[in-house]
Amino acid sequence: MPKILVTDGIHPIAKDVLEKCCEVIFEPKLSDEELTRYLPDIDGLMVRSATQVTEAVLTQAPRLKIVGRAGVGTDNIDSKAATRQGVIVVNSPGGNTVAAAEHTIGMIMALARHIPEADRIVKNGGWRGKHLTGVELNGKALGVVGFGKIGRRVASVFQRMGMRILVFDPFLSHQMAEDLKVESVQLDQLFAESDFITLHAPKTPETEHLLNAAAFAKMKDGVRIVNCARGGIIDEVALCEALTSGKVAGAALDVFAREPVPQDDPLLQFGDRVITTPHLGASTEEAQINVAQDVAEQFVEFFNTGTAQNAVNIPALRREVLEPVRNYMEMAEQMGNFVRQIASGGIREVELVAGGALVHENMMPLTLAVLKGLLSYAREGINYVNASLAAEEEGISVKESRSPKSGNYLNLLTVNVTTDTGTYFVAGSLISDKLYRIVNLNGHPANIEMTKYILLTPHVDKPGMIAKVSTVLGQNNINVSSLQVARKGAEAGGESMMVYNLDNPLTPAVLKEMESLEGIISAKFIEL
Repeated sequence: MPKILVTDGIHPIAKDVLEKCCEVIFEPKLSDEELTRYLPDIDGLMVRSATQVTEAVLTQAPRLKIVGRAGVGTDNIDSKAATRQGVIVVNSPGGNTVAAAEHTIGMIMALARHIPEADRIVKNGGWRGKHLTGVELNGKALGVVGFGKIGRRVASVFQRMGMRILVFDPFLSHQMAEDLKVESVQLDQLFAESDFITLHAPKTPETEHLLNAAAFAKMKDGVRIVNCARGGIIDEVALCEALTSGKVAGAALDVFAREPVPQDDPLLQFGDRVITTPHLGASTEEAQINVAQDVAEQFVEFFNTGTAQNAVNIPALRREVLEPVRNYMEMAEQMGNFVRQIASGGIREVELVAGGALVHENMMPLTLAVLKGLLSYAREGINYVNASLAAEEEGISVKESRSPKSGNYLNLLTVNVTTDTGTYFVAGSLISDKLYRIVNLNGHPANIEMTKYILLTPHVDKPGMIAKVSTVLGQNNINVSSLQVARKGAEAGGESMMVYNLDNPLTPAVLKEMESLEGIISAKFIEL
């Protein structure tokens, strides 16, 4: 029988489910040293967020076939290392949706009516005072950053309480916003008009410190901030400054940049103006049962059938369907991520066009890979199994087509994305088993290596442009690993695009400096 280690205080129902087919080692809490002793003999590992499943851990577990995270995020699991080792990673993307939404709702209510402070005052023998006067939610504006299942549930509750709902989400189309009776807005408008702001976005390079000093400066005086999503989305130093100045009247936080929160953390100096809970968003009896049972059932399914319903890193597809296009999967996922970052507006349609050698293959795996890369940019819990359903729920039309034409390439995959603002496309080609390139970007013929950091600078095709951009990069100590110029059209004087592969990330300030250069049309930083 497969041997499964269950740890991190996962609900005991997981043990009951797993014992149908497995030998279970149930250890609620393990030190790193204790974990190491079990690794050589286990076939499966179930964790929450405490255990860090790093590459070093994975290499010490030669029999390991599957790792499960009883929750949504898999930040503590090195999925790439797991994939290299042939280990499937699964999670439970929907098990704690209700719990997280309800905790957010409670935090907003507590913040509006000073409930924690009022409770403390009564228990200390005091009674109400003017400083406990709250604010009504009816008629106020709630800004929702991230409109997945949790954000939508929170919005629907406060919508019925008479709040105006402003939403920022890169996937929310105008039509979907109309149907849900919310206002789809850009961040600046959300900041400027919201009385309360609640965060429901994953932590990505794009969302890290999304609420920073510049963002707080754009907000209403007396705004209230709620974060039950991920620590790090708020620049906590900037939040302290905004609390001190009075720009932010109060904050309710369930997640933090450092967890557990140190006792000398500056956020704790604001007393009752900052309501804190210790990462309790998913901590309901029902949610813990749901995620534990869900992941345990996936383990049983995997050991019985070889498939897993919520595989994060490996699609649950028949071998005969997957094998012919397996080498294209990483390219397709990266293309989805890439095109989402160059596109603006809510997505209406995604079309995949197969060319050359791909014409006769089943496109389903590549479609799932593209959708996974595209949707994961701003959604948590997206995997090969639920990507298609997630696209449908977002109102995104998905099409597949084939064209025998592939230019000078033996194979060609093109991803066309239509949004509220226009159409964007990238075309990629597999050069060898593990080598692929973007060969066309919005009509610019190119040969782009999809490295971690990429800078795109469309510009007027004239002498001196490379020197201008390169000077800004050099002055900001940004190292360039490669550079190419992709010209749209054969004649000089039109539009070209510089494509820089960088060794360092770019800040918004550097991008703004580049966009101010004469001749530069825009500057877009891509992080894959």
